[in-house]
Amino acid sequence: MAFLRRLPCALVAAAFAFAACSNGTGTVWPPARSNAASTAADNGHRKAARIKHVVLIVQENRSFDNLFATFPGADGATHGTLHTGQIVPLQKRPLVARDIDHNYSAYLTDYDAGKMDGFDLSHIDGNNPAGKYPYQYVDPTQIQPYWILAQQYVLADHTFQTQGSGSFTAHQDLIAGGTAINATESLIDDPSSPSWGCNAPPSTTTSLITTAGQYLFGQGPFPCLTYPSGTMRDLMDARGVSWKYYAPAYTKRTVGVLWNAFAAIDAVRNGPEWATNISTPQTNILSDVSSGNLPMVSWVIPDSHDSDHPWSSHGVDDGPAWVATVVNAIGSSKYWDSTAIVILWDDWGGFYDHEPPAFLDDAGGLGFRVPMLVVSPYVSAGTVAHTQYEFGSMLKFVEQSFNLGSLGTTDARATSIGNLFNLTQTPIPFVPIPSERSRAYFLHQPADDEPIDSE
Repeated sequence: MAFLRRLPCALVAAAFAFAACSNGTGTVWPPARSNAASTAADNGHRKAARIKHVVLIVQENRSFDNLFATFPGADGATHGTLHTGQIVPLQKRPLVARDIDHNYSAYLTDYDAGKMDGFDLSHIDGNNPAGKYPYQYVDPTQIQPYWILAQQYVLADHTFQTQGSGSFTAHQDLIAGGTAINATESLIDDPSSPSWGCNAPPSTTTSLITTAGQYLFGQGPFPCLTYPSGTMRDLMDARGVSWKYYAPAYTKRTVGVLWNAFAAIDAVRNGPEWATNISTPQTNILSDVSSGNLPMVSWVIPDSHDSDHPWSSHGVDDGPAWVATVVNAIGSSKYWDSTAIVILWDDWGGFYDHEPPAFLDDAGGLGFRVPMLVVSPYVSAGTVAHTQYEFGSMLKFVEQSFNLGSLGTTDARATSIGNLFNLTQTPIPFVPIPSERSRAYFLHQPADDEPIDSE
């Protein structure tokens, strides 16, 4: 059942005086209804063809508590539990942070059989004991664009990553709904070389988790994949739905060789769509919006400086400004009244979160909570959604919006984010999101040439 809570304007104003807050009746939308009724209503909404574009903006490595611990009305926490049982306050810290372990092993340690008290047993920067470091939340003044978006649109506080793993599998989950390569094994963690696709060195392997829960390090296939169920690309191509994957340049010294999920899909990386549907650099989305060439479905992958990834080597994180720039470009364009924008973070990044995963499956998940923002003129403004979502929820929404059918992976079990939309309401007018960086800043930003992602 979905529970949506409208934030009172007083609470919003207390959080940020400069943020807009829409007046409302406090009515919960949508009302509880059966799956059959929901399907019928969704079909009716699709006939209205209000949503013609879906844009998925993917950021990096943050738990829900890390970004929204103190957000009014959200299920956040300001204290956490150490493995000793000691309860400690979460420390308010800057957005730029140190890298914390966030592979499958770290997930199991942090999770500790559901007690969510093993984060202090992890490591930072590769081998230093983490101690209380993961027990922190970001100073809200440093992520004002995210909080403003949450205040003006929808913040979902029970969105779980598909697997308790790092960025490689997370990005695969966001195009395929899962990483099962056969009936008994799924990919987990990162490939063995610092290139996560078909151009990796021939000796590159992946790791697996079996349906029996066995972890098989380095025993998986070369990362040039053909999933049994295919990817969203297959469904969209079959229905003539246009799509692009906006990502950093695919060169050795950038994160383009890591976070580009389709680089590991054989039919795309070694086919004509690599030139037509993989759009680099990622700032091309800004020019495509301006020129009227936004595809029906988009993934937007950041450069490392703009990603929220907590590596401290560069000492800067323009992630909030980057997201605001993309949202502002769409919101100020002809596409606003026909677009749904989803912003989420690919994994928990090792940061503390108090909410245990909703369930455990045979593919290493669910993983931990990550933040999700849903921005559209057809959502109920200023709400916190407590519905349980996962990465398959976004894929299911795309499938429903464009009548694609189903991959039959996690999209089949997931609750669609479609229940956040009222496609019969008068569209919410767009109000630009304040940002410390201009559009020109990102258009002229050189590739950062940073060290590659550790997990």
